[in-house]
Amino acid sequence: MPDETDPDDAVNSVARRYAGCDVPRYTSYPTAADFTPMVGAREHAAWLGRLDPKESISVYLHVPYCREICLYCGCNTKKAVRDDVIGDYRRALEAEIEFVAGLVGEKPAIARLHWGGGTPSILGPDGLRSVAAALGRRFSFDQGFDDQGFEHAIELDPRHVTAELADGLVDIGVNRASLGVQDVNPLVQVAIGRLQPLAVIDAAVNRLRAAGIGNLNFDLMYGLPLQTVESIRKTCGLVVAMAPDRIACFGYAHLPRLKANQRRIDEAKLPSQDQRIDQAETIAEELARSGYVRIGIDHFARPDDPLVRAAVSGRLHRNFQGYTDDDCKVLLGLGASSISTFADGFVQNISDVPKYVRAIEAGSLASARGCPAGAGDRQRALIIERLMCDFAVDLAAVAPQADFGEELSMLAPMQRDGLLEIEGTKLTVTDAGRSVVRVVAASFDTYRRSKTAQFSKAV
Repeated sequence: MPDETDPDDAVNSVARRYAGCDVPRYTSYPTAADFTPMVGAREHAAWLGRLDPKESISVYLHVPYCREICLYCGCNTKKAVRDDVIGDYRRALEAEIEFVAGLVGEKPAIARLHWGGGTPSILGPDGLRSVAAALGRRFSFDQGFDDQGFEHAIELDPRHVTAELADGLVDIGVNRASLGVQDVNPLVQVAIGRLQPLAVIDAAVNRLRAAGIGNLNFDLMYGLPLQTVESIRKTCGLVVAMAPDRIACFGYAHLPRLKANQRRIDEAKLPSQDQRIDQAETIAEELARSGYVRIGIDHFARPDDPLVRAAVSGRLHRNFQGYTDDDCKVLLGLGASSISTFADGFVQNISDVPKYVRAIEAGSLASARGCPAGAGDRQRALIIERLMCDFAVDLAAVAPQADFGEELSMLAPMQRDGLLEIEGTKLTVTDAGRSVVRVVAASFDTYRRSKTAQFSKAV
């Protein structure tokens, strides 16, 4: 990699000492790394049975298949070789919808619906219609939710967006699509095993908009092999020209011990930790210059976007899809490896697809593991969420009876380094410390004190 200087005006040089820490992304607390088999089908069924029928819910549908596996990918997905396997999975997903709805009882209203994967569109227009119809038979859709109405989103691979697919998505009510762009530089695309020329991405955008899906999100990544500050600057310019409403920019987490496909990435071509920081800050600078508003640590949106309004008004939240204005207390995860969120805790389905299908075919929940969330966990979850969303929290307002003396002692070095201000029970992450807010949040994570797990870098 070429030698790149560290711009002192981009990230405080002190913050760089913390940027290499391995910490969770905190899309939940407790994190998925803390799930155990002690929570399973019995707890899952009980939590489903206690849902308030008057409360709207969110639903996440996981489709764990792709036509090919990209080298950088860290998702729960596998390569689909035969179409009949995809069909079997679709039928299992529909059966799970039926079974879960039966445990809930009354017909709940869905306020947010999100398809993820994998590549959900691998089901094809007819398969997507079939799953959506199964949902419609057992759930209602909350058309009056928030100022945007019912939000129905799907993750898409730009290489597989046809006009037929776009029309099919509109038929089932999809009104937001998230495109996995990652990087438009051809050399980087070769290095990560994802060849998608800029013209392909542009064509996907045009097909979706022509069909009537105007709300578009782009996913970008930094820290990929062969990326440089200059190449990322060019990527930002080309992406902005396509005018997505939101852009999420994630740091590549190189975990070859956990992900076999990542072992094919040439580690000699990966940027250094300082170069990763430079790349992240370059993206933030370029997008801000183009009029996007920074949301939290890794999301950007146009000034009139609902996500910006949520951030300004203190209504921003964080879930397994990242930053969101979704304030539903319950998220039902359906499909292999999906995670459900309840007031009482989290439960995750079996990740192995054949085992998931067999469990559903046997007429049972596919629950594999999870974690209960007691009052203390819920307080810490709120503290972590407010830090991640607002970069500030009043500990006394969240947990008036709790003693956080140990946590404040752990944070003292960051306070001395000018990354954090502490006034009584009020914590405020400074501008210099925002890039490493995950390290601040980790101080309130009691599970990290007794367990070891492999996480991504703070930046």
